[in-house]
Amino acid sequence: MPVKTLLDKPALTHEKSLKTLVENRTIFSLDHCELNIFETYQKSELVPLKFNDLVVSSMLRGKKVMHLFEDPSFDYLPGETVIVPGNAEMKIDFPEATKTNPTQCIALAIDHTIIQSTLDFLNEKYPKEGRNNLWKLDHENYFFYNNVELAGTINKLIKECMGDSLTKDAIADLTLQELIIRIIQTQTSKRYEEDQYINISSPIAPVIECIKSNIHQTINLKDLSDKACMSPTSFYRYFKRELGMSPIEFILNEKIKYAKKLLSNPKININEVSYATGFEDCNYFIRLFKKYEGVTPKQYQLMNFTMPYSKEL
Repeated sequence: MPVKTLLDKPALTHEKSLKTLVENRTIFSLDHCELNIFETYQKSELVPLKFNDLVVSSMLRGKKVMHLFEDPSFDYLPGETVIVPGNAEMKIDFPEATKTNPTQCIALAIDHTIIQSTLDFLNEKYPKEGRNNLWKLDHENYFFYNNVELAGTINKLIKECMGDSLTKDAIADLTLQELIIRIIQTQTSKRYEEDQYINISSPIAPVIECIKSNIHQTINLKDLSDKACMSPTSFYRYFKRELGMSPIEFILNEKIKYAKKLLSNPKININEVSYATGFEDCNYFIRLFKKYEGVTPKQYQLMNFTMPYSKEL
């Protein structure tokens, strides 16, 4: 599973300035968006929330339980983002919120005109390959982890909304366009990682299949570009535009994900895992794993000794 990138946390509201202990709301209004910062200081259940416009919500502190649409409820934690269409009601539980352990999240309501104009621009200037393959928000894929690029864009937008620059509306509009692109890329990447392809006619679909089928080997960029029927340079640009990451970054993500599956076996040797994921240099594998997961492969393995081991790898 990909690493979650946490957002910068604005300071909490001073206790004397709180209007309520449940979803205390601070609003920053701009021309094409509204930044809401919500804080909750006591346990609550099924608190309703609805916006007229599409909302990008990201957790900053604490834990919520989200009830959305007709889907099962899910835990909502820092490093995670949810997008909700306009007029869709959220119901939220706060199972752990206290005055010393509050929840804090942002809800960024975005005017539909800037969303549509951004999508129109992308489809005209940067059309996707494949039949009926358009730039669009994937409302079925509404929950995802923040990667570095997405978190950086959200942080920049929060800073602009909370700032007092005379040009903040102009800068915010440009950042909103970037945010829409980052969300679509993140959603596309998640779809491919979970084998839930949006458009099987996309030239990236066979490339992803090739990567996953050969995850135990060294994967050559030229072979992947040939699979996509593109030159290596065009393929690299196209892949990064579609998924928001380079082919090499995607391959490494998949290798680390596969390594984590192997490490659920407490008897497997780290050298074996390194070899099985296509790394000839075990020390490099260990350094890379720690960069992605924050712990060494051995530490990860020890942490998961209590988890049941599945032989279906």
